[in-house]
Amino acid sequence: MALRVSNRSLRLPVVWRKFSPFSQRQSLHNGPDTVEELLERHLDSPKTSKDEEDERVVRQRLTSTKREALALYRDILRASRFFLWTNEKGIPWRDILRANARREFEEARFERDPEVIARLLVGGRDAVETAVDKAVEKHRQLLERRSTDDNPRS
Repeated sequence: MALRVSNRSLRLPVVWRKFSPFSQRQSLHNGPDTVEELLERHLDSPKTSKDEEDERVVRQRLTSTKREALALYRDILRASRFFLWTNEKGIPWRDILRANARREFEEARFERDPEVIARLLVGGRDAVETAVDKAVEKHRQLLERRSTDDNPRS
């Protein structure tokens, strides 16, 4: 009589793991190749750290001015919605203001001098505030005219 052994009873649970040969290669070789590279990486000279610090400050300043410039551009687009009337050629002032803003931002796109950038941002912010104030005044005048036309005084 032959004894039959079933493979099903001997099966062991298999745990599948994600295997990526590239991740193992990267983790095996993250360190420096030579002693000089090791020393360069871990022993900073004061000049290098100062240069890196200055570079970091410049990078932060550029990102903050970039953020301010984008905020100003968005504010200009939002404010241009209030200019509903047209010029003498029939072009809406909204479109003219947007085109001029785009042109001026493109002209100053590659400006790197922080003082010039700050001056442009302050001037642009003042111009937007002035334009919005004028638009509000113009709307107020139009509403007053309409109310006096609708309710004529005897």
